[in-house]
Amino acid sequence: MIKKKILIAEDEARIARILALELEHEGYETEIAGTGKEAFAAMQKGDFDLVLLDVMLPEISGFEVLRRVRMEDETTPIILVTARDSVYDKVNGLDHGANDYIAKPFEMEELLARVRSAIRTSEAQANKRGSGNIRIVGDLKADLMTRVVLKDNKEVELTKREFDLLVFLMEYKNQILTREQLLDAVWGFAYSGETNVVDVYIGYLRKKLDSKGESSLIHTVRGVGFTMKGTKDEH
Repeated sequence: MIKKKILIAEDEARIARILALELEHEGYETEIAGTGKEAFAAMQKGDFDLVLLDVMLPEISGFEVLRRVRMEDETTPIILVTARDSVYDKVNGLDHGANDYIAKPFEMEELLARVRSAIRTSEAQANKRGSGNIRIVGDLKADLMTRVVLKDNKEVELTKREFDLLVFLMEYKNQILTREQLLDAVWGFAYSGETNVVDVYIGYLRKKLDSKGESSLIHTVRGVGFTMKGTKDEH
């Protein structure tokens, strides 16, 4: 079973480390970000089951990180953690899309209970929305809402970007997609990074999805782009 992954966005190293140790003891996988910029970058690259987000982060405030994240991701549960306990801060956080709010100092058991509750609620909502959101190509299955990928009934762990790329290929199976189309769809029109990023991520997917002795699920069309082949009755 894949562990639930939690991002701890906290600039006080001692507190961040304590939170990480407690959460890991409870069976979670953790990652720490010490600034708002680091937290936002981590949330764009990684696929987290929950985020503990301190409001008073350097470089970019927790409220601003929350606002930016919610423009792209409405579902990842986010719990704001702060030393401030004013009604304004609570309302501001909830209005910007936070799922919960806890003020320092807090009891660790209460925080862990809130984490469990937020993840349970998120999973229940995802399951409720999930009907009709399954994509299948061969022995590969992707759930658009829970973001779970199964290959031959075994779960495959993908990053957010890998998942988005895979789903786009599955959505347009049997069609040849150019690198430009994939770049625009998955990375966005404003992407200004390395142009070979599509090939790099196709390589990541092949490494995680392809079985020894079998041809790759994702086919390269020389000089054009890539395609994923499936049958007409798959959805």
